[in-house]
Amino acid sequence: MANEGGGDEAPLRRIALVIEYEGTAYAGSQYQKNGRTVQGELEKALRKLTRKAIRVALAGRTDAGVHAKGQVAAFLTTVPYELGVFQRALNSHLPKDIAVRSAHEVALGFDVRRHARRRWYRYRIYNGNSRRPLFRSQSWHVSEPLDVEAMREAARQLVGRQDFAALAAPVAARGGPQGSTVRTVYWAEVRRRRCWVLFDIEANAFLPQQVRRMVGALVRVGQGKETVEGFRRLVASARPGAASFAAPAAGLCLMAVRYEDVDLGNTEEAHDI
Repeated sequence: MANEGGGDEAPLRRIALVIEYEGTAYAGSQYQKNGRTVQGELEKALRKLTRKAIRVALAGRTDAGVHAKGQVAAFLTTVPYELGVFQRALNSHLPKDIAVRSAHEVALGFDVRRHARRRWYRYRIYNGNSRRPLFRSQSWHVSEPLDVEAMREAARQLVGRQDFAALAAPVAARGGPQGSTVRTVYWAEVRRRRCWVLFDIEANAFLPQQVRRMVGALVRVGQGKETVEGFRRLVASARPGAASFAAPAAGLCLMAVRYEDVDLGNTEEAHDI
């Protein structure tokens, strides 16, 4: 691991950051050698602030083009800055499409990924006749009318502990490096707000592309191309990669990551679109 602020001049600390970002310009959240990433930008900002190479860990992996309102990042350091200084100073070094919403000191043993208990995602669909260029980077435009009641009924089939292989990217659906494809969904909801159709889902964890493939399958129900019963059978089949279409990344946002014993101030409900 890179030097994380070592030295005996100050005690070691773990700092957790709640991060918001517009993911359009990034190859994803996790560090990549040949792509610009959210983790890479955070680490560059930390190096400018502390003059040290600091490795950042993220609570969830988001794909290229996916956004976040409540991503959580954590790192170790001996730098004695107050939490408000971390927030303000990092924001001064970060690009305009990434921001630190808050900073928190947590236990040294805090694992930002493994200790996460729930992850909440929202997918935004603009369901209007003509496209909206101002929203194209943060929504999927579906012009034909959607039966939201049917989509809502289908979404109820997602709640509970079950095998979601049918709704994951093919490699993950076959087990791959992820291991088990069983996940627990605590709630899933589809609702309409004027021309917007919003899909919210919270689970203990998600498989690669799981939410986007869920949305793709739910939209087929809303278009009348699939029945609610057909959707139920698709989910229950656990046939790897059965839901072949993934909705565009632009509509997806990681809203919050929740922990059992750590309050990061990101548990409020969001009523905006």
